[in-house]
Amino acid sequence: MASFSFGAGNARKLRRIPLYVAGRLVTAVVPRSRGEWVFGCAVGLADGALALHAVAAAHGEHTTWLVADADQAREAERLGIRWVRRDSAAGFWRTARARVIVVTHGFGDVQRYATTGAVIVQLWHGIPLKRIGLDSAETTRSPVLPGVLSPVLRTLYRRATRRISLLPAASHLVRGRLESAFSLTDERVPVTGEPRVDVLSAGDAESRRRVARERLAHLLGMPLGERRVVLYAPTWRDGEPDPAVPDAGEWERIGATLDAADALLLVRSHPLGAGDYRPPRDTDRIADLGSDRVADVTPLLPGLDALITDYSSLAFDASLVPLPVVFFAPDLEAYTARRGLYGRYADVAGTDPARSWGEALTQLDAVLADPTAALAASRERSARVHAHRDGRNAERVYRAVRARLRSAPSRKDDRP
Repeated sequence: MASFSFGAGNARKLRRIPLYVAGRLVTAVVPRSRGEWVFGCAVGLADGALALHAVAAAHGEHTTWLVADADQAREAERLGIRWVRRDSAAGFWRTARARVIVVTHGFGDVQRYATTGAVIVQLWHGIPLKRIGLDSAETTRSPVLPGVLSPVLRTLYRRATRRISLLPAASHLVRGRLESAFSLTDERVPVTGEPRVDVLSAGDAESRRRVARERLAHLLGMPLGERRVVLYAPTWRDGEPDPAVPDAGEWERIGATLDAADALLLVRSHPLGAGDYRPPRDTDRIADLGSDRVADVTPLLPGLDALITDYSSLAFDASLVPLPVVFFAPDLEAYTARRGLYGRYADVAGTDPARSWGEALTQLDAVLADPTAALAASRERSARVHAHRDGRNAERVYRAVRARLRSAPSRKDDRP
């Protein structure tokens, strides 16, 4: 079963209303420190928050990372980043005192009850293809009394998202989606590019590929040599089981295809999703690359030779490499009807996405044999959604935050 659904999450939010009220009362009287920034990220020390942290720290900001567990604390120590436990009294206090709060998923990345009154920077965690936020009914779905509670949740969600001060966009196309999903105005959604993908533009392509392959080999505990590497990354089904989990016969065909191509398949199912992607027999052709193994897969994309996905924002990240993408959407009609997409799927995936593992493997064979057409399609996707490709997105976001601080000083600021 899935580990999370919007319905279950929303039920918890309703139960927490007294805690939100209490936190609001505290932040109404506690002054925020002008020089203090706190960072959090649902998947750990990773993603755009880590990229922006590096820039903020280099400019002398007083930064603290809100860690969720001991593993994250150890990673912060390794990186030399000041940290406190998110769910501790210190975590509440640091969040309540911070002038700038940086998150990638939601307010729960930091101490969710102490965010009111700060400059909140929401970096989000990918260019949306599936509808998100207020654009999707799933976001405010209630497991009980949906006709009564879903409108209440929608109102609360809109009030919360309107507290976001900055939500950087990759392009003007993406900007429109984010403004709609989070009920924000133009000035709060600047087209700066996403800090999370700076790593795909910094330096030269050969160096990026070499570093990514070396890290992959270390993570997997095996030399890669000239073996081609394919990543399969299905997206979240909103708490429902993943319909693309292979059966025994499909696993056999997957193995045969990988053998013939001398390729390795890395499976990265969504951290909130459901589905057992363990093949029925041991093989050195298939390996797990879940979020428990690597929090942020973006820096590893240059080390790959192809991506298989359905509705994931990784298709847009991969376009910066660029990587050939095989689109595999077995539940296209059902998923589109329930979740909704921005634009037509064909505009992103082409007119012939795979609908079964057999079709996906046939397309993968063709891509590995001659990636020319798939690479051209990937570059075209990049041109549509990425306005910046210079590896300086985090710097632009930092400047936008500083401009926001200058133009809208808090009445509750005090000196650090």
